[in-house]
Amino acid sequence: MEPALTQDVSPARRLLTARAVRERAHLLLERGLADDLAHFRVDLDRLGRAADEVLATMRSGYPTLDIPFHARWRHFVAGGLDRWEALNQTVRWADGRDRARASFDLAIVSVLLDAGAGPDWRYEEGRTGETFSRSEGLAVASFDMFVSGAFSGRPSEPFRADAGILTVMDACELARGFQVRVDNPLVGLAGRADILNRLGRTVAMAPDIFATRDDPRPGGLFDHLASLAVKETLPATAILEALLVHLGPVWPGRLTLGGLDLGDTWHHPAIVTGDDTDGLIPFHKLSQWLAYSLIEPLEAAGITVTDLDGLTGLPEYRNGGLFLDTGVLQLRDPGAATRPQEVSSTLVVEWRALTVALLDLVAARIRSKLGRSAADFPLAKVLEGGTWATGRRLAHARRRRGAPPLTVISDGTVF
Repeated sequence: MEPALTQDVSPARRLLTARAVRERAHLLLERGLADDLAHFRVDLDRLGRAADEVLATMRSGYPTLDIPFHARWRHFVAGGLDRWEALNQTVRWADGRDRARASFDLAIVSVLLDAGAGPDWRYEEGRTGETFSRSEGLAVASFDMFVSGAFSGRPSEPFRADAGILTVMDACELARGFQVRVDNPLVGLAGRADILNRLGRTVAMAPDIFATRDDPRPGGLFDHLASLAVKETLPATAILEALLVHLGPVWPGRLTLGGLDLGDTWHHPAIVTGDDTDGLIPFHKLSQWLAYSLIEPLEAAGITVTDLDGLTGLPEYRNGGLFLDTGVLQLRDPGAATRPQEVSSTLVVEWRALTVALLDLVAARIRSKLGRSAADFPLAKVLEGGTWATGRRLAHARRRRGAPPLTVISDGTVF
């Protein structure tokens, strides 16, 4: 089933798809296998080692291999406490769709705040007394802000995110919620606040998408996606394309084409297409992470999500670190690992593209070893089981505080 939003085949719109991410990533992998990239060599003989490392992580974390999807919801159970389920036990939702809108509000806001936290930031959770860092810390902090009503415009209804509140939230308020201090710095704080402001404005300006059943709120996207479902079925790629089209203005101005903001799309000279998209490669990392995270709320509301492998692996530093730390990828200049890299640099673009393509290959290798099909062991499970956790494990075994093998200068809107 083709996604509902791909009827517009303009060059710019074609870049707002997972298909474009996958196709162009594999183009760069082909160049890498021909030893024709500026910054990386690719050694597929070491892919088996990477697959074995991932399988070891899977069997340790999920002995029965009953693995959930890679999604923000996994981080809400940090420390073994399922915070969202606990909330559901106490809240009387009007109906399943009311709960779905709230879960969309939480997931969208939390994912947009999920760019890398940096090595020094920590969050102390009041309810448990535990301290969390990185993605888990960001998840718990955003969850606490959500349940406190920090994003709600209705004092009597705290469990929502309203466009009007998001539009005016500033970095100081976000810093309070995330316990940011001089001795507890959070990378990209201003960028995160700006994304929430952009989210609020974008939602407010599209009531036909975000306010068909309520005041403008990110959770209104649930109603829009539900309207796209055919016989209560929706392809995962349609979720992503809705996010890219309707939340596109959320991203800071970078590249535009044909009047469309291309979001997480970058230049690489090896991408030769012969049209207006020549030299451009999209990734849409946070949007795809969000698409994965909206699958479970949709299914909980009775909508079956299909074509999970239409989405791609996520080109971020844990997945990318897996391939560097197992030797599948090798820097031509090892000294580059000691220098901070701009996210727009050819080196980082290569790393991210190769990561996407190699995730497809390692997923196929893992399925073969397990005797599983893509249908019952989709990429969403490989990522969760999985590649992300293995990248983190290897990083902690090799570097202080689990630092990634490359340092990317982040503004809080990409990683």
